[in-house]
Amino acid sequence: MHQPETKSQAMKTVRLSDADNVVTAIAPLEIGQDGATQMIPRGHKMASEDIPRGTPIRKYAQVIGYAGADIAKGAHVHTHNVEFRKVGEAFEFAADVESCHTAGLPEAHEPDYEFSTNLRPAPKAETRDTFMGYRRATGRVGTRNYIAVLTSVNCSATAARMIAQHFTDERLAAYPEVDGVVAFVHGTGCAMGGDGTGFEALQRVLWGYARNPNVGGVLMAGLGCEMMQIDWLIEAYGLTPGPLFQTMNIQDVGGLRKTVELGIAKIEKMLPLVNEARREECPASELMVALQCGGSDAWSGITANPAVGHACDLLVAQGGTGVLAETPEIYGAEHLLTARAQTRAVGDKLIDLIKWWEDYTERNRGSMDNNPSPGNKKGGLTTILEKSLGAAAKGGTTPLTGVFNYAEPVTARGFTFMDSPGYDPASVTGQIASGCNLVCFTTGRGSAFGSKPSPSMKVATNTEMYNRLSDDMDVNAGTILTDGASVEEVGREIYQMWLRMASGEQTKSEAQGLGDYEFVPWQIGAVM
Repeated sequence: MHQPETKSQAMKTVRLSDADNVVTAIAPLEIGQDGATQMIPRGHKMASEDIPRGTPIRKYAQVIGYAGADIAKGAHVHTHNVEFRKVGEAFEFAADVESCHTAGLPEAHEPDYEFSTNLRPAPKAETRDTFMGYRRATGRVGTRNYIAVLTSVNCSATAARMIAQHFTDERLAAYPEVDGVVAFVHGTGCAMGGDGTGFEALQRVLWGYARNPNVGGVLMAGLGCEMMQIDWLIEAYGLTPGPLFQTMNIQDVGGLRKTVELGIAKIEKMLPLVNEARREECPASELMVALQCGGSDAWSGITANPAVGHACDLLVAQGGTGVLAETPEIYGAEHLLTARAQTRAVGDKLIDLIKWWEDYTERNRGSMDNNPSPGNKKGGLTTILEKSLGAAAKGGTTPLTGVFNYAEPVTARGFTFMDSPGYDPASVTGQIASGCNLVCFTTGRGSAFGSKPSPSMKVATNTEMYNRLSDDMDVNAGTILTDGASVEEVGREIYQMWLRMASGEQTKSEAQGLGDYEFVPWQIGAVM
């Protein structure tokens, strides 16, 4: 975890490690303040020493980029003078090994990953924590109790929305244990080309939502002629139709109107059965939390993400599970995770994902440094390496016990990783499909994200944004800088909220009705 190590007397900058050659401005710096020779925006980096061209820029005691020009002490360090370098790639101006040596620079080489060299056990649990959840027939425990209307293809999306919209709060008042009827619609399901990767990923998403413990009943609606055949899905994943799992398609039923009427009738029969569920005391080990960040800024890796990491450690100590995702946003920090891999096989699987993403972006004529976004950069993040080092902090310090494909069921306990894009809705969709019954979302620039069927809480990285977006933020990790709170104190606050929200306490995104439009399966491959 990254607890700020030193601050200037005027509290204008923070240094995260003695090994760093940059500091971060807590407030905007005028020329002359804290040695600044240029204006330094809030959250941006200032050189704390002269940094010659080609020299690594270090933050968190890790390399976040390389000086693209000579950078004088006190200068602004950002995209205009920092170069991104792909892992294992030589500097552009050092074209061969000899010139690298002449310039005193490292030559290109394959990354030298360490495996299982940093295995720290989870902290000892002081108590055996519990929450009030819905225990399902499968043995898994839900934190919410929804009826899901799932679509196999975009062609049935309107029907699904019409069915769900029929069940207003007034109509559901007689069923107090039912949190709602939600349509999970998407823009694919047919015309899916390529090697089958996208088809299989969508199958896992639909199956995962149908089996998520926060879902008490499922109605699956299709068109009938699409590639994503409902019958194939049922056969592939062993789903059993019954009172709480119903299917239909528009072509067989006889059109849109009849499909909507039939869907409403099916759910009306389902409601009394789903309403029979009751919350009961369950161990915290039954929690699986999606660890997510969006709208990141320079403080994400200093306050909120390390605090969530400590909360993850506390959950792992209880036997629970944290699921980190967003593979492009651990790029450049994956070596920290391979060192924590419980086995070599786990570490190798993570590196295989990194290589797949390098190939994926290259054949699509992109770059792994396409991320950070413009908003991230405005908030002070310069390269994907810097962003990744902060993002990885959400995973805490315990061993990495498993690495999973997108939307694949997470079967390991403890700290785990699931492959996904960095795009938040697509990533969270995969995490929920993998089994997550809670979502914890950190943000620095601000976000109004919410999700269903798994509730999402948001953690602010800085106090200024927390106050400005107070209707959307659940926890203020900015107190680590403004009030002297420790990472551990804020981490425990986050963990305690996980227990409360798992027991039914609404998050601010839930209270505002978010979550109906954030179902975004990752569409991989060509549309044919």
